[in-house]
Amino acid sequence: MVKDYEGKTEKDAIEMAANDLGLERDQFDVEILETQKNTLFKKGFVKIRVHTLDDSKPVEEKEAYSSPVSSSSLVANPMPQDEFESKLVEFVTELITKMGYDVKVDIMFREEHKIGLKLNSSSSSILIGRKGKNLDAMQLLVNVYAGRLGREDVRIILDTENYRIRREESLVRLAYTTADKVRSSRNSILLEPMNPFERRLIHTTLNDIPDVETKSEGDGLYKQVRVLYKGIR
Repeated sequence: MVKDYEGKTEKDAIEMAANDLGLERDQFDVEILETQKNTLFKKGFVKIRVHTLDDSKPVEEKEAYSSPVSSSSLVANPMPQDEFESKLVEFVTELITKMGYDVKVDIMFREEHKIGLKLNSSSSSILIGRKGKNLDAMQLLVNVYAGRLGREDVRIILDTENYRIRREESLVRLAYTTADKVRSSRNSILLEPMNPFERRLIHTTLNDIPDVETKSEGDGLYKQVRVLYKGIR
């Protein structure tokens, strides 16, 4: 199920969604659609889109919303601990091997509804691809496979060479740099297409800058974020 909510802040909108749906916070994913700061004549708001974990949206949309890495859930044992984890490791290993590249797959972290797989390969740059597109494509496939194993409730995150963390840091820098340009030019800038998690990172990073606002534009999974000087439409 997908529903939109609007609140004074992101926290207010999320609490409204949780109360309306009767769910705990970890039972749904949140995508920020638009933020509007307070002005003299207009109250600020944050508009979010909620995707429940058991909805019927395609896996390619569902799996991209969660934060890719949780440092608090990193584990010491990289070996599969049950049949499900063993099948995931076997699937990814076979997939990459058939692509013609060497790889060793380890368990990177475990959470209640999320498992991270680390790809150790001499061809990591190829496995990542431009802007992480190859890594995202393989992540999509393994999530589809997990669904066929009856585990639609678990998100599988693939990473190699700490790409996900480096990408996060790069996007935060991009957000601040873009905000500076927008404030100087008093205009707007449309960023490159991004997946839902990446867009939310941009929205959240710039949420506390008073004279800058953000909004998502476009259709499909890879929408773009427009960063605007307040009052520019």
